[in-house]
Parts: sequence; structure tokens; C-alpha cells
Amino acid sequence: MTVNIAPWLTSSHWPTVPIRYVARLGTGHTPSRQHPEYWENCTIPWVTLADVGQLRDGTVDTISGTAEMISPLGVANSAAVQHPAGTVILSRTASVGFSAVLGTDMATSQDYATWTCGPRLDPKYLLHALRAMAPDLRRLATGSTHKTIYMPDIAELRIPLPPLAEQRRIADFLDAETVRIDTLVDLVKRAIKLLEARRRLHVLDLIEPVRDNVARPTVALKYLSSSLSVGIVITPARWYVDGDGVVALRGLNIRPGRISIDDIVRISQEGHTLHAKSKLRAGDVVVVRTGQTGVAAVVPKSLDGSNCIDLVIVRPISTVVPQYIEIVLNSDFARQYINEFSVGTIQSHLNVAALKQLPIPERDPTEQLAVVEAVGQIDREVDGAQSLMTRQIELLTERRQALITAAVTGQFDVTTARGADLS
Repeated sequence: MTVNIAPWLTSSHWPTVPIRYVARLGTGHTPSRQHPEYWENCTIPWVTLADVGQLRDGTVDTISGTAEMISPLGVANSAAVQHPAGTVILSRTASVGFSAVLGTDMATSQDYATWTCGPRLDPKYLLHALRAMAPDLRRLATGSTHKTIYMPDIAELRIPLPPLAEQRRIADFLDAETVRIDTLVDLVKRAIKLLEARRRLHVLDLIEPVRDNVARPTVALKYLSSSLSVGIVITPARWYVDGDGVVALRGLNIRPGRISIDDIVRISQEGHTLHAKSKLRAGDVVVVRTGQTGVAAVVPKSLDGSNCIDLVIVRPISTVVPQYIEIVLNSDFARQYINEFSVGTIQSHLNVAALKQLPIPERDPTEQLAVVEAVGQIDREVDGAQSLMTRQIELLTERRQALITAAVTGQFDVTTARGADLS
């Protein structure tokens, strides 16, 4: 069964065994919330799905802290178990396939499978073997709402089992080589962020809200718009339709400078007709009102005649280039102003009255077009460089995965190899 999950196991230089033969298989539990006393004096670290975030990139080998704790009384009166330090855990529900070694005695929720290694299995080696299997485990997960690997399938998982000394050599080799790769990935990610910062600074310089410590003349956004209104705020359930219907843009469709058609919704002709004022025209600038407040994009011709839900619609006057307004709204200059006037503790909400007063650096149409062209050139350069860097990260990640798989299956001698030399 496991060979079908992970076909690469057939090429193992070492014999493969079910993990449960060399480690005690377990899981966790959640004490009843109906007994408040189980949740008092909580002192035992408790690994839950809230902790998966620190495991996602595979760079954390040992988990030493948890988001939640449970009490000794809760453990004693439930199926929860306090696993010893060195136990290897694997997330098996919702976020499937992430693993780590417990750095101290901890309990887990039922969302994890656990293996407490016996004398024939090194925990760090098991960790790397599970990481080699992670992509296969995610394919195995089933469920429409929350993906899950069920415990009977977990019980059948096999790993290559070299001698214990070889396991430790493999683990030491992979510890060193994956750190090298992770360091390179971090450097590339930092370069991507630096490019993004460079883009923002260039845009700010092109807008020039201030030059030589003197503020450039500005005009309130409302004076550059023939109308500035809010799209549909309340959408009755009966208006949402599948298939035929009018596209209705929402905040999650708006990205800085572009509109995504992912997760697009449609509303009925009735709802569209009743809210003619929120009908969009090509060239309108739509601004996110709730959530990522102030993010703006120009409506393209392909979405002319669509509608929108809880977006601010800015309709520039004829002497204003819509893309210029979009650029200013997405700049750090406007961001600082918009954040100052946004409200809400849980979810930010744009103050539309304040948006109308947003100062826009004054330029004639020719200058506006020049700014748009210059920003477009910067975007092309930065996007191109970031695309290459993202591909580098993908290749490094693929190499990391291949290196782990090859090492745990004994495809090369780790005592003489270096990851950089392997192809």
C-alpha cells in the first residue's frame, strides 16, 4: 500500500519496514470543553493545528513552543497523551504532511499522528523520511471539506531502514545540506522583498508628492472624479446565481493595479438593475473598502457593464488618466493617508468621506501619462526579476525534496557526498 503512495520506495537501497514496527504509533486528543476544570491550570504544551504554521516551510525540525496548553487533569480524563521529547509528529488533518520532533514532553490534538522511536530508529532520520514522503501523503489525503489521512493508512506507512549508525549519518548530512538550501532560499526571498521596496520607492519618486522639502500642489480626489460612490453593500442571497448572471467584483478580486477573476461571483439581473449606480464602466477605478483598504485597480474593457459589492467606485473626469489615479492610490503616499482614516479593530474599513479628500499630486494629462509609462516600465523590470527569483526558489525546493528522498533511500554515500555535488 505504501509503495503505491510513494513509488520511490521501490528504489531504496535499504529494506523498508512499517514505521509501527520500529516506533510506537499514537495520536492525540482534545479534552472535553464541557468540563471547564479540564482547562484550568494548563501547564502541558499541546500541539494543535494552530502550530502548523511554524512547520510549513520545513525549516523547523524541533518544535519547542505551542500556541496552547492543556492541564494534567484534562490529560487524565481524556484520550490525550503526554508524549516524550523526541517523539516525531505528523499533521494528518486539514494541513496534511507537516512534521517535526517534539523538543520536550508534549501532548497533541487528534490532528497529529505520533511515533515514539524504539532502539532501531533515530527520530531525526524518521523526520527526514516523513518529509521525503510529504508530497505523497498530501495526495493520499481525502475529504471534501477538510483533507485527512486516516489512522489505518498511517499505520501502514513504510520507510527505508538502514542500520542505526547510517540513519544518524544520513540525518546529519541532511541537516547540513537542507540548511544550505534553506539559506539560499531565504536570500532569494529577501532579494524579492528588496525589489518590491525598490519598486515602491521609484513610484513614490515619480509621483513626487514632495520635492526639495516643498509639497507639490495637490487636488482632492473628489474634484478629479465625476462621481465617487459605493457599490452594493448588502447582497440578498437570492441575487447570487451560478452560470449566467452579471459579474460582481468584490474586495478579494482587487489586487494593486489589477483585477483577478478568481473566485468571481455573479448576481441576477434583478440585483444588477436595482443597483444601477454600482454598474461599472471601463476606466473606472475600484477601491477596496473593507479588508485591504485602499487597494485600487482600473476596470478593463472586458469587465465593462459588471457590478460590484462593497467597493468604492471612482469615475475620473475626462482630463484625468485612470491609471494615474490607480498608481497614486496604491502608493505608500496614499497608503499612509488611507490607514490614518481607516477604522475597525478586527477588519479595516475605509472612510469614504476621507477618501474623497485624499490629496492627489497635480499633473496635466501629458505628465500623468508619462508617470503611467514610467511605472509600467518599472513594473515590467521588477516583475521579470521576481519571476526569475520565484523560479529559483521552486528549483531549490525541488532539489531539497529530491536530496532528502535520495539520501533516505541510500542512493548515494552520505559520508563522501556533498549536496552541491549531486545531480
